[in-house]
Amino acid sequence: MNNYKIVDTHAHLCDTIFDSDRAEVIERARDAGVYSILTVGENLSDAKLNIELAERYPEVMPAAGLYPSYLDISQAEALTAFIRREKNNLIAIGEVGLDFWIVKEEPEKDIQRKIFSDFIELSIELGLPLNVHSRSAGRHAVTMLLEQGAQKVQLHAFDGKASAAMPAVEAGYFFSIPPSIVRSRQKQKLVKHLHTACLLVETDSPVLGPSPKKRNEPSNAAISVDAIAEIKNIRREEVIETVFENTCRLYGKINL
Repeated sequence: MNNYKIVDTHAHLCDTIFDSDRAEVIERARDAGVYSILTVGENLSDAKLNIELAERYPEVMPAAGLYPSYLDISQAEALTAFIRREKNNLIAIGEVGLDFWIVKEEPEKDIQRKIFSDFIELSIELGLPLNVHSRSAGRHAVTMLLEQGAQKVQLHAFDGKASAAMPAVEAGYFFSIPPSIVRSRQKQKLVKHLHTACLLVETDSPVLGPSPKKRNEPSNAAISVDAIAEIKNIRREEVIETVFENTCRLYGKINL
């Protein structure tokens, strides 16, 4: 069982809030049993920094994506070119997706859909998994992923009902659970209804922590593990083992 470690599958270690103590944050994660951190990006600057961080810290697994609030085709094209160029150094495309909480107007939603669609195509072309944001747009994101034939998908911090998740579960997609589950009835219900075979853990650091007023850290992925174990009434070690195996199924062998 000691071969199974916790992997934070969605964090923003590139965020400037970690500039003063990033090494200590990573050390605290290891102390909590979190041995790998998939670091997503929101723009091209993040993407470049994530690759630099992966060169500096062996625990970091870099991703590159464009956050759905960036309604800019030229930025999306620049990121696409970067991802193609750096595909061998990236573990995922993310975070990308839809956000109908931020974007309300239909013309802007169409731009968001266009950008997301292009990233789905890129994922299929390069064989890189998608790390997907779908706030207030879960059904819409799942529909697009299924219609375009996306194969490798993580739906991060999914905020929809379990019924909205089921088509994605049937397609073999994964759902990552943040430590905010301890204060979110929606996340608790989602975990209750989903099989552990489709669950991952994440932190979305520096947000979605156990306390909304405190900076979240990758070490708190252990809190997600504990919450899943409690809700499912199974041993913590079983959750760690299953979630680690799920992570490897999506992202390949994880270096620990």
